[in-house]
Amino acid sequence: VYTCMLNEKAGVEADLTVSVIDSGSGSAADPTFQGRGFYVAAAGGAAYQNLAHITKTVQDKGFNVKIEDRSRDKGMLSLQGPLSRHILSQLTSTPLDNDSFPFNTHQMINVAGHMVRALRVSFVGEMGWELHIPSDSCVPVYTALHQVGQQYGMVNAGYRAIDSLSIEKGYPHWHMEVRMDDTPLEAGLMFTCKLKTDTDFLGRSALEKRKEAGVRKKKVCFTVEDPDVCLVGLEAIVRNGEYVGHIRRGDTGHYLDTEIAYGYITHPQGDKVTKAWLLDGEYELESRGELYKADIHVKTPFDPANNRLQGYYEADQAIMMSQQQKTNDYKNLLSRASARFYSTISSKYS
Repeated sequence: VYTCMLNEKAGVEADLTVSVIDSGSGSAADPTFQGRGFYVAAAGGAAYQNLAHITKTVQDKGFNVKIEDRSRDKGMLSLQGPLSRHILSQLTSTPLDNDSFPFNTHQMINVAGHMVRALRVSFVGEMGWELHIPSDSCVPVYTALHQVGQQYGMVNAGYRAIDSLSIEKGYPHWHMEVRMDDTPLEAGLMFTCKLKTDTDFLGRSALEKRKEAGVRKKKVCFTVEDPDVCLVGLEAIVRNGEYVGHIRRGDTGHYLDTEIAYGYITHPQGDKVTKAWLLDGEYELESRGELYKADIHVKTPFDPANNRLQGYYEADQAIMMSQQQKTNDYKNLLSRASARFYSTISSKYS
């Protein structure tokens, strides 16, 4: 389950994935233990912060808990996209359909002869699996995936791709859109908090008080269609001519083909920030001394129904065809440029 860990003031100290597990074979992905077990998958850039918060809380509360950091004993490969199920199914006998392996679940499965922990989660808004792999098995599993995947156009994708895809989907980076001075109420993460149950958790009391008092700042999404702007973060947010906040994170959304940004808005008079007030305004973002018209979204404009996470891509066929045409045009442009370069070189030495 995706969840948040809060401090006493209800600030978000960590957002991560926690899985309930049974004692296993003893590998880094399938540890052996006594009692109840929880498998915590934290984002790489915030992992030490998350570990420090968990360790401090366990010590402060006197919990009888053993914490093991097995990060250096394994690796993670994230297989994402419309064909992820088709590719992975050729390397495992485990059924991968929605009924057998639902979204937000995990299983130990055999991939190309190696036991890995597969989490059906995504940080890029696509159907896919994170494969948590013991170190000795990382290269063989990677090689097997590429042997199968290359025939379907599978490629390596780095962190810049993750940055663009995650902001397009509206998934936050801890330390950017979400920090320890932001609450789930302000960050749009209340679905991670069990306020409708009697479950106690660190920061619950403070969160309930903030909810009762009303939201004084709110995280929102902006899109800017002007092709001349490049959003990177810290741009000013202007509502009806007044400064109301700044952007925490900005990037290009290549699927939506627009600039996307997330930031927090406060009311100029310190009043509550309501949905009606947010939508009843004209917005601009300041970038490098220029103001650009921006559209506000209270939910991500990319697949808000989460169809892709379930593997349902039919509704996106028109956009997918448009994006494929753009890819083909780009490839043709590179091919023509390469041909002109070769012709120039040949002429020079002929």
